[in-house]
Amino acid sequence: MSSPLDQLASESRIWIYGAERALTAQETRLVRSRAQEFVSQWVSHQQSLTSAADVLHNRFLVLAVDETQAEASGCSIDGSVHFVKELGAELGVDFFNRMRFSYRDERGTIHTVGREEFKLLYAQGQLTNESIVFDPLVKELGELRQIFERPLEDSWHSRMV
Repeated sequence: MSSPLDQLASESRIWIYGAERALTAQETRLVRSRAQEFVSQWVSHQQSLTSAADVLHNRFLVLAVDETQAEASGCSIDGSVHFVKELGAELGVDFFNRMRFSYRDERGTIHTVGREEFKLLYAQGQLTNESIVFDPLVKELGELRQIFERPLEDSWHSRMV
């Protein structure tokens, strides 16, 4: 399935907000719709931003801006944060806890756990250096496409275990 993000250049700046849990299909549709509506009206200093939004894996909200046309200003970024906070409050979902980590288990199922549980899973061997983790700190769309999902040993997550 194609994504609205596919229309933007690899150098586009992104922000990834990971939900604390998987969103239901209905929640995913709602978040995707509201986010796409938000970016269609997103402006910086009265200039429209070339932007897109999508929800990946029913848990990661991605906002993207192609800054070759206009850069996202501090106020426009603050507006996006406010939008995501309001959306999370409406759904009862925390999109801002950076001490939660998402990974794929051996069956490919995605889980999101707190830092201590992540460390414990590694110590117990349920997570290994080859386990696939998601990196919500990537900054450009090209990175999202290439290294958003990668082995734990190749990620900053390795410092957490």
